[in-house]
Amino acid sequence: MLEIGKVQTAYVNRVSEQGVYLTEQKDGEVEALLQKGFYKVEPEIDASIEVFIYKDSEQKLIATTKKPLLQLGEIGMLSVVGSIPNAYFLDLGIEKDLFLPNNEAKGKLQKGRKVLVKLIKDSNEQLLATMKIYNHLTEGTHIKTGEHVKGVVYEIKDEMGAFVAIDGKYHGFIPKHELYKEIKVGAELEARVTRVREDGKINLSIKEKSAVQVHQDVDILMKALTENDGQLYLNDESEPEVIKKRLNMSKKAFKRAVGRLLKEGKLQIFEDGIRLIK
Repeated sequence: MLEIGKVQTAYVNRVSEQGVYLTEQKDGEVEALLQKGFYKVEPEIDASIEVFIYKDSEQKLIATTKKPLLQLGEIGMLSVVGSIPNAYFLDLGIEKDLFLPNNEAKGKLQKGRKVLVKLIKDSNEQLLATMKIYNHLTEGTHIKTGEHVKGVVYEIKDEMGAFVAIDGKYHGFIPKHELYKEIKVGAELEARVTRVREDGKINLSIKEKSAVQVHQDVDILMKALTENDGQLYLNDESEPEVIKKRLNMSKKAFKRAVGRLLKEGKLQIFEDGIRLIK
């Protein structure tokens, strides 16, 4: 049986004016049309061709030699290429755009934006996308604390934190207190595993371990000082929100970085802030 939404090897069953009809095996019964534009030389009967299978608007099986950006069941980033009142269209990398119904989307999407979706089928076996990723992810029990993983942020809840699809497969979560810099839905990031919970879901941090993080924060602070004539109007009395907005770090991280530079004799404190020692 030809598998809709999958790349597979199919065999030429017959030739027509429109193209060649392929089946899942030699002399098979269920056919998919590979149109003439997808081959330069007419293939022989029983020749094998690697194709991706989908259904057109008339429910007919179509084959393409183009490689899709996602296959059935996979999760990944696709670009919005258009919309109609009840849906969006995404670039799947083949000649037919992928349908994303409004009830499977999250928020209003602009053309050109990349969104994290899973490729699924509806009851008629038409391919479509969903942005409702949570229930499609699984537990990453094989992942270890301390490992670095890559993922995509698919949802942010201000009171909780950021939800991440690790490798497009596993549940990841960045707690609110770990979000020391602004992150948006769709952000692709690398994070450190801080805990693998009993349910297999994974807590993440975008901060490095303290020694590494302090070094990075010092670099950020030095860059900001250099760009502002060697001084900043920030100190222990500054509000955490002000520090985060100005330096993209927490107040605790700011104080650690200041302490490191004071210890190294590179910084001095004045009434309203800090300045480099020249």
